Amino acid sequence: MPRYRIYRLKEPQRDSFRWAPHTSGATTVKPKDYVEQGATEAETPYGAWVLLKESGEPLKVGDMLESPDGGLRICKYVGFEEAAWLAPEAAERREAAAVE
Repeated sequence: MPRYRIYRLKEPQRDSFRWAPHTSGATTVKPKDYVEQGATEAETPYGAWVLLKESGEPLKVGDMLESPDGGLRICKYVGFEEAAWLAPEAAERREAAAVE
């Protein structure tokens, strides 16, 4: 059974995530906005969601699950969607391009 790592969105960022417009494609997230909080075993991200809900520590909107292969799924109002960590070098390239 797959083991999903749990990442909780820090509370100060939760409101801004909640009110951000819905985007298509992978949601880009910043590692500094998350805290790793253990893991759970489940067949699917939805199975993990049910187990965590029943344990009294449910996933909230903005929280993420990381699958054993490194894939990230972020919890949104509509279910789980693909997510990706913001790569620092990509951010630096955007900043350099903006300066030029």
